[in-house]
Amino acid sequence: MTRLAELTTLHVGGPAREIIFAKSETQLIAAVQSADNAGTPLLILGGGSNVLINDAGFDGIVLVVQTEGNSYEIDACSGGMLQVAAGVNWDDFVAFTLEKNLANLESLSGIPGTVGAAPIQNIGAYGHEVGEVIARVRAYDREKKEVHTFTASECGFEYRSSIFKTSADRYVILDVTFQLRRGESSLPIAYKELADACGVELGARVPTRELRQKVLEIRAAKGMLYSQSEQNWSAGSFFTNPIVAPEVAAALPASAPQFVQPDGRVKLSAAWLIQNSGIEKGLRHGGAQVSEKHVLALMNSGSATAAEIAELAQLITEKVKTHFGIELTPEVRFI
Repeated sequence: MTRLAELTTLHVGGPAREIIFAKSETQLIAAVQSADNAGTPLLILGGGSNVLINDAGFDGIVLVVQTEGNSYEIDACSGGMLQVAAGVNWDDFVAFTLEKNLANLESLSGIPGTVGAAPIQNIGAYGHEVGEVIARVRAYDREKKEVHTFTASECGFEYRSSIFKTSADRYVILDVTFQLRRGESSLPIAYKELADACGVELGARVPTRELRQKVLEIRAAKGMLYSQSEQNWSAGSFFTNPIVAPEVAAALPASAPQFVQPDGRVKLSAAWLIQNSGIEKGLRHGGAQVSEKHVLALMNSGSATAAEIAELAQLITEKVKTHFGIELTPEVRFI
């Protein structure tokens, strides 16, 4: 029996009653309909990079989305429109866009997972989010039992959220259409760390391939690139950056990084809060540990249970809450 640990980047999780690998859209929809009609619990997995599955496993069907393929049109003036299947590896897709001289995804290089998972979480990095370049999303509506195409405005994109995340497993994403700019120059660099790595000022542009390489190097240095090596079994960033009221941010030390949002609220650095609450890199709890490279990455050191990782996450949450009165929200989904 396949343990779900084999299908997740944290390498934890017990067995499932049944595992189905969906290679086509037809097979994907049919499997969802069959499970729903039978009243069988259903868990949909992409790359398994954003989930913590419990040690008892999942008493139902696990549907692994492995659909492949894309279609695209590229125009010298309007750029590229690309319709991409949900099961395509995200970073492979980013690399593909650069090969086609398309820009705007370079700063999202190295994020683990699949194309279908990207809009659910509205993945982002270095000042940019995938919702900025999504034109539409096709998804199967499990409630209405039909395929629906969402325009970008209907997706409800917010910081690390969307209608697909807030609607409690109602939608199964089939494919995503992106509208990208044609060119070999990056978007303006919005983060000092990235600008310094590129040797330019904030707001400057660099070749897209250069920016991608620098992003990959930074992510690797922070332990945020997944590999099969047990030295790097993680889910990437475990917590989202909190967005708080201005008065909450004002109560923090002056050294706390703060980013004012369009609605007047303030985004804080989860990593700063964790480090300054007394949590140190390398902290262990059984087989779980805080990465020695970056406090936002919780690792399976090779022998961790899901319970140990969850307990370590709870310890960190309580530390930050005690020191700063701020509640961290996991980016990782607990199953």
